[in-house]
Order: sequence, then structure tokens, then C-alpha cells
Amino acid sequence: MQAQPLIAVRDVEASSRWYQTVLGCKSGHGGPDYDQLMFEGHMVLQLHRWDAHHHAHLGKADQPVGNGAVLWFWTDDFDDAVDRAAGIDATVLEEPHENRNAQHREIWLRDPEGYVVVIAGPYGDVGM
Repeated sequence: MQAQPLIAVRDVEASSRWYQTVLGCKSGHGGPDYDQLMFEGHMVLQLHRWDAHHHAHLGKADQPVGNGAVLWFWTDDFDDAVDRAAGIDATVLEEPHENRNAQHREIWLRDPEGYVVVIAGPYGDVGM
């Protein structure tokens, strides 16, 4: 089994650019209504415009997004991901730090739509 989370957004193309930059992934579909974000041939996230295709179970665009959900990504290139996030002035909720309980490093971000995004990676020397 492989997770393929889908989030509803107002601007698919802008969100896609943000995730492509921060995660180092590529668009696998493209367009204003829907996109698939791909990393090394695997879909890691789907973006769907709130009012496209009349999906009844996406939620409501006028409600806060992501309450209680965090989009969590693992990368072996943690320092590069931190640099990419800094390069686009991503909103940082928690600076890069060691999470000793989970035995990795992580940075907490907020995407342009308001979702909380965590990028985690192995321990290393840079930024620690």
C-alpha cells in the first residue's frame, strides 16, 4: 500500500509550484483543477481545486483547512529541502531542529493555502 493524500486548494497551479519547489518534486498532471505531485516516479500528493468536479466529500472552502491534519514528508536531502523552503520565503512554523523522540530532523512549514507541512530527514551536521 502507498499513501496518496489529496488536499483541496483554491489555486492548484500556485500550490503545485510551492510543493514542487519545497519538496523537489515534479508535476505529473498539471492544470488549474487538479495536479499530481511526483517524486522519483511515485505520487506523493494530489492537489484538487475546491469547486472542481463537484466532489461532495472534499469539505467546504469557507472552513479552516487542515485542522488536526499534518502533511508529513520524509527526505534524505533534508538540508536541500530547508534551503529550497528558505529560497521562496516559505512560512516557517518551527525552525529546523532535532526531534530526538522520532530520531530525525524536521522543519514545520505552512503552505500558501494554510496547511501545515513537515519535512523530516535523517540526522546531519548542517543547521544542527
